[in-house]
Amino acid sequence: MTSLPKNVRNQAFINGKFVNAEDNAQFENLNPATGTLLIKVAACSAGDVDAAVRAARGAFEAGTWSRIEPRERKRILRKFADLIEANGQEIALLDSIDAGKPIADCENLDVPDVVNNIRWYAEAIDKVFGKISPTGEGNLGLIVREPVGVVGMVLPWNFPAGTLSWKIAPALAAGNSIVVKPAELAPLSTLRIAELAFEAGVPAGVFNVVPGLGHIAGKALGLHPDVNVISFTGSTEIGRQFLRYSADSNLKKVVLECGGKSPQIVMADAAENLDQIAENLAGAAFWNMGQNCTCGSRVLVQSSIKQDFVDKLIKAAKTWVVGQPTDHSTKLGPLIEASALARVLGAIDQARKDGARVVSGGNQLLQETGGWFVEATVVDNVRAETALARDEIFGPVVAVLPFETEEEAIRIANASAYGLAATVFSTDINVAIRVARQVQAGTVAVNGYGEGDITTPFGGYKTSGFGGYDKGLEAFDQYTQLKTIWVTLS
Repeated sequence: MTSLPKNVRNQAFINGKFVNAEDNAQFENLNPATGTLLIKVAACSAGDVDAAVRAARGAFEAGTWSRIEPRERKRILRKFADLIEANGQEIALLDSIDAGKPIADCENLDVPDVVNNIRWYAEAIDKVFGKISPTGEGNLGLIVREPVGVVGMVLPWNFPAGTLSWKIAPALAAGNSIVVKPAELAPLSTLRIAELAFEAGVPAGVFNVVPGLGHIAGKALGLHPDVNVISFTGSTEIGRQFLRYSADSNLKKVVLECGGKSPQIVMADAAENLDQIAENLAGAAFWNMGQNCTCGSRVLVQSSIKQDFVDKLIKAAKTWVVGQPTDHSTKLGPLIEASALARVLGAIDQARKDGARVVSGGNQLLQETGGWFVEATVVDNVRAETALARDEIFGPVVAVLPFETEEEAIRIANASAYGLAATVFSTDINVAIRVARQVQAGTVAVNGYGEGDITTPFGGYKTSGFGGYDKGLEAFDQYTQLKTIWVTLS
């Protein structure tokens, strides 16, 4: 089994230096593939968070990043992306071992995405303009964008490097200072990326990382009166906590990207493409072990083609090889922690009690390793009102629900507290667009599961989040503030 890279970073990164947490406090980071101790990491306190915020504020006010020439900021961010690319194997290995992610996905998807995201926002720096308002001859109205100041970022563990890049790239491009609280379950790549940012020329204090426990370090960041924006990706429950922290402190803006229960709608007119659709939706359901907010965890299939589709989905599911995350042949690694394993197996058992039928998978595998592995699971005859159809499982489990009419499909799709993403499969473009417009989700893909790319904004409806968007030029909206300068002319 592959081990961590040498000299892996496990301290906080504050004001350009790696430092221990107060009282040398640490927490245990476990290996999802073995259930054993991987490494101990600095457990930052409220005092450590305060030190990081003060460093970020000092750098912002000094203008070492916020007021430098845009072309210079672009040059540094491009160098930052180059360094990540040069050290891509190391970052991929960190995420694979730390989060249990298949190494092939880390190498071929996650790290290239990080590099592309940073380069894209670097190039956007001098392409986002303010405005001049229409006025009479006696006035001049300037509408300008300014960086907000200090941005706190609280990350999930499922895409540690990828989600980090979605947030840091536009925030840094806009001229802000940042304080990042990585997930305690997968903090290692964030620490290494912060080190590379400093090496690229991002000044001390601009990029700080405070690993630690959510109820301590995350809470301290959410309550800190000198943080201007919190950008959070994670569960809806914790998202609500950050809204409370904002209300109890300085009314900082809160940007939330929370959970999802993404419907995948397969219309009968797509029957001739069922083989490809089944393979696509197996990927939507099982990619990253189903630990993905846009996971296609419920498939709505028109009744006339359901059995044929289920047969093909079972066939596709059996190709998802379970194995060690650092093995390049592995498609399904372990779940992130023991409680996740218990939750997923419990959801499968509850589905059986609710009358559904597990037609493929449903079992824990590789128990001898001590890791938390579950095979790709297909559950048929799921009723729309049951837990498997409504609750976010965050595991490799897909529920199949039948529907008769287009109207029924839309009703079932929208009968969820979530609204992050959806997919519609139809060979009739009129049907596809009509359904896409009526499904309540921030991203609706047509004829292929997808989240868009860096050019398209990503965010949700309902309890999937609000307050801003990751990706696209729209991401600048949450990391900048508008100012009107009203000039009276002689």
